[in-house]
Amino acid sequence: MSEAKPVAGPIGLAMRVVWGLSQAAAIIAAGLVAAMTLHILLEIVLRLLDRSTFVLDEMVGYAVAGATFLSLGYAFEHGALVRVGLLIDRFSDRPRRLIEALCGLLTCAIAAGIAQVIAKTALRSFERGRTSSSIAEIPLWIPEAICAIGLGIFALQVAAYVLRQLLGLPGPVAAPAQPSDL
Repeated sequence: MSEAKPVAGPIGLAMRVVWGLSQAAAIIAAGLVAAMTLHILLEIVLRLLDRSTFVLDEMVGYAVAGATFLSLGYAFEHGALVRVGLLIDRFSDRPRRLIEALCGLLTCAIAAGIAQVIAKTALRSFERGRTSSSIAEIPLWIPEAICAIGLGIFALQVAAYVLRQLLGLPGPVAAPAQPSDL
């Protein structure tokens, strides 16, 4: 997709920082997917030799959660998250942007609230030294913190979207095609 013209000033800088965080998190998410694939392939080879790492389920579970949460901001900005536009598609530009901003504020508040709860859980797990019950004994604060970070980046990306809707600014990527455009 082609890049939109960047917005100047402190608002533009803040939006570019948020977009950079979303891109970095998406790259890490892609790395987690690659690591999952490699771990599964390793496990296949080991099982052919009557061996195992004994932690495949746990590691893949953590990686799926991490990849999902870390990719939320990037997916949102690219219009890859499911959205229902039956009602909002009928509004003209300004009313539509206001409704989008209100929905975005609600989404941002919910995402930030959940991120805060998960971050508190991660801090509590760190303080108490909680680990998984498998032989790997993974410190539980690590996957919890990754999920909280992903939700935090998503909340920031949604906040940037709300600001763009209110100010009528372009986004960092071209808008996805609407059904009426096809």
